[in-house]
Amino acid sequence: MKITSYPINKPLKGTIILPGDKSISHRSIIISSIAMGKTKIVNLLESEDVHRTINALKKLGVKIYKKNNHTVVYGKGLNSLKKSKQKIFLGNSGTSARLLIGLLSNQNFNSLITGDQSLSKRPMKRIIDPINAMGGNIVSKKNLLPIAIKANKKMKPIKYRLKILSAQIKSGILLASLNIKGNTIIIEPSLTRDHTEIMLKYFGANIKIRKINKNNIISIRGKKELKSSNIIIPGDFSSAAFFIVAALITKGSNITLKNININPTRTGMLKILLKMKANIKIKNRKIINGEKVGDIKVKYSILKGCKVSSKLAPIMIDEYPILSIAASNALGQSKFFGLKELKVKESNRLASIKNNLKKFNILTKVENDNLIIIPSKSKKKKPILIDSKKDHRIAMSFAIMGLVSSTKVIISDSKYINTSFPNFIKLLNKIGGKII
Repeated sequence: MKITSYPINKPLKGTIILPGDKSISHRSIIISSIAMGKTKIVNLLESEDVHRTINALKKLGVKIYKKNNHTVVYGKGLNSLKKSKQKIFLGNSGTSARLLIGLLSNQNFNSLITGDQSLSKRPMKRIIDPINAMGGNIVSKKNLLPIAIKANKKMKPIKYRLKILSAQIKSGILLASLNIKGNTIIIEPSLTRDHTEIMLKYFGANIKIRKINKNNIISIRGKKELKSSNIIIPGDFSSAAFFIVAALITKGSNITLKNININPTRTGMLKILLKMKANIKIKNRKIINGEKVGDIKVKYSILKGCKVSSKLAPIMIDEYPILSIAASNALGQSKFFGLKELKVKESNRLASIKNNLKKFNILTKVENDNLIIIPSKSKKKKPILIDSKKDHRIAMSFAIMGLVSSTKVIISDSKYINTSFPNFIKLLNKIGGKII
């Protein structure tokens, strides 16, 4: 499936209500499935990745169904999951895989987790090692999917310092610890997304977080049953990022994004865009289920190039593809440091950004996991063909680039947009985009 993004000669205007946050959607299904009682989830993201998590939990015996505009989950406690009669296929969802490996590691039944061709190439050693250090029994060939999880009720708490700054690894350990007697401690040298901690606290888990010598220390005491709690999921900031950049680089644009998750561990990109002189304001701030939420107002801006420290990479790793589009339309050079993790996403995003930006005559360099972008005023006349490498964020980022290109941009494998943002094209066209 291909899509074509056409240059537009008019501003983007309007108010947008985005689908629910992807990270919170995954966690809301998983955590409510092992809580005691009925949970109602409003604004759950209806994407392929989230449906992989839902289908996995259904196979594990959890009753989940959609009613009107919300999703209902009936949880029966920490020990309520049942052995799946089939292998658990997770498609392209890395979040589902790493979180469920943790959740299933201390059950009294075996599980087999598989994925599609892309997911089967993504590294799982990062979650297998800490889980096995807790006494888990996870077997895989070359630390890749498929992964066999052996029945095990003898796991022990652990004190673990994150070697790779990843919310998925941290979350997998936290989910494993829920059914282990004792206190598990995770040490984060730098902040990563904290949606799991926020939601576990909201569901009554015995979890504490403190700061010691610049380290974030998370401690959780297991064997405490969680209580069902209704959830309203805010709009996804990673999805909002595409619209934010689209408005910033399209002359005359003025848009508002309603009820977006502005959790500080997610909005590193906002800090960078403000540094680039972006006209962005946040209004109507509030707290929903422990998460910070607000409306984001964006106006067209003349952006300036900037440098981004590697310290920010863990909290904005998903936003670098679209941030590279902003940098490509800025005045002056931009440098983004410490992007090693971009190489092991749905594709090698660092290579994809570099190779595709070059097609627009934009000078792009990769030096020691650092990305350098030097904008160009050179115009292309022939259609530009983008190889998305089956990566949803690469596809959406270059669809935005097409709005301000000198020629149409044709993007391959665009069906993978459905893994995270099925109505992306519809919403963008609604405010003035032209993607067919």
